[in-house]
Amino acid sequence: MKIPIEISARHIHLSKPHAQVLFGAGHEFKVLKELSQPGQFAYVETVKLVGPKGEIDNVRYLGPFRARTQVEISETDARKLGIDPPFRRSGDLTGSAGVKIVGPKGEVDLKEGVIIALRHIHMDPITAEKLGVKDGDRVKVDVDGVRDLVFENVIVRVRDDFKLSMHLDTDEANAAGIDEENHFGELIKA
Repeated sequence: MKIPIEISARHIHLSKPHAQVLFGAGHEFKVLKELSQPGQFAYVETVKLVGPKGEIDNVRYLGPFRARTQVEISETDARKLGIDPPFRRSGDLTGSAGVKIVGPKGEVDLKEGVIIALRHIHMDPITAEKLGVKDGDRVKVDVDGVRDLVFENVIVRVRDDFKLSMHLDTDEANAAGIDEENHFGELIKA
């Protein structure tokens, strides 16, 4: 079974209180596009990240609201900002790095919430059963980029509303020579 590969570029997920600080209470966000995972979308709105060594503009806000604000960046981004975020699963934010977030209406000094997301595969339970894996498993994926690579320690994420896709960050996609168009991987059990 071929697994579609998507590049998960730097982005931010906001809690409602932080969104109100950054964009103003009552701001109505404009959807730029729907994402591959059902119920997920990119907004037109962006923020700036400010670290001790540098800044990154135009960091896309992905919705819907989350319980906690989470920033996902690459290792290259972390070096530019001068911060040291851990490699983590989405949502595992305790003890992670912080950063200043600047929006058009205000700023948030995020004490923790910045991670480098572990590479992962989204899938529904039926697909997981077909592939013989379960939520939390770590697998290998052979990727068909310009520079063929086998990615190890790929986290399997299973949920009823997930659609099959593998997410790599920008650094990983660049290492494999993958762009946004029609790249696939093949599951190799660990």
